[in-house]
Amino acid sequence: MEVILLEKISKLGELGEIVRVKDGYARNYLLPRSKALFATKENRSRFETERLAFEQRQQEVKAAAEALAARINGVAIVLERPAGVMDKLFGSVTNNDIAQFLTRNGIDIPRGIIEPVRPIRTLGEHAVRIKLHPDVTMEVAVRVERGSK
Repeated sequence: MEVILLEKISKLGELGEIVRVKDGYARNYLLPRSKALFATKENRSRFETERLAFEQRQQEVKAAAEALAARINGVAIVLERPAGVMDKLFGSVTNNDIAQFLTRNGIDIPRGIIEPVRPIRTLGEHAVRIKLHPDVTMEVAVRVERGSK
């Protein structure tokens, strides 16, 4: 199925590109979230007339992501977890744990955009990637300390 992208989507295309995607991806993800339109003649002409509005919306979304990145940079992410003698955690720290920590500190982000570089299973500092927008990806440090939870 061919669709017109209404925003930049990483690994797929830029705003305004006509791309071929699987039917289910278009029907279940792109179209319901207003990320794409069917690539019909009517939609192509509609997109060209409204292109400036779509580009402006993209700039606003990117600016909001950059502002959120600045807020996240101001927060020191410190999690307490029980650990054994060799500094190995009983379990692991997940992206959900990091998202909950940020929510408690006033920054509400979905856990799906948080990507630990490696699984976090030991005490210490670990790098975590947060993808706020296709053009705004940041890396933050998560410090895991010994706790009694």
